[in-house]
Amino acid sequence: MRLDRLLTNAGFGSRKEVKKIVRDNRVSVNGVICKNESTHLNYECDEIVVDDIKVVFAEKVYLMLYKPAGFLSATEDKFEPTVLDLIKKFEGKSLAPVGRLDKDTEGLLLITNDGQLSHYLTAPKKKVEKEYYVELVDDFNSDYLVSIENGIRLNDDEICAPAKVTYMCGNIINLVITEGKFHQVKRMMHACSNEVKYLKRLRIGNLLLDSQLNKGEYRHLTKEEIGLLMNNK
Repeated sequence: MRLDRLLTNAGFGSRKEVKKIVRDNRVSVNGVICKNESTHLNYECDEIVVDDIKVVFAEKVYLMLYKPAGFLSATEDKFEPTVLDLIKKFEGKSLAPVGRLDKDTEGLLLITNDGQLSHYLTAPKKKVEKEYYVELVDDFNSDYLVSIENGIRLNDDEICAPAKVTYMCGNIINLVITEGKFHQVKRMMHACSNEVKYLKRLRIGNLLLDSQLNKGEYRHLTKEEIGLLMNNK
């Protein structure tokens, strides 16, 4: 594989940015500075280092993003910024968000090119839990607790799967669902004669949002975290 492609796939920037990194003598291959971005390498045995950081190449990419409000959970849009605009340096990796968070919703969003895992985590039949911190306009009415836990009706044609509610205080609850219906949490709260004021996803399956990430920041999942997601299967 060409050096520039390998570095781009490993997340060191676009082809243009990687070319500059190489030409600035910041890349070594097997201990020797490499000045040619078109050099062909064997990533399984060659040691590539950028600024004292050993490059680890992986065909699959798994990112945890702390999605801020104002970004669409989409790969592209003509008019609005998307979550992929926050991770442009992974150009060419065919990344996509796992499921979606509404534009004004914050929190944990997985981004990957592992289609099989993405399908598993979003398939309703798999019942993978998604946990949300919810602030409502009005105090939560506990009369709706049983309805939510049994499967609340959104309209004449739609009924949600049973969900779990933890009442925190006043207008704050934690909600765990196993589906991904369009605007589901907001519609569930509307069915409870209330409205969502603030929404943040905290967890997908066994994976928690990293408390060290700031809004708009992301990082690679660790092997242990990828294992947590795989173990949901």
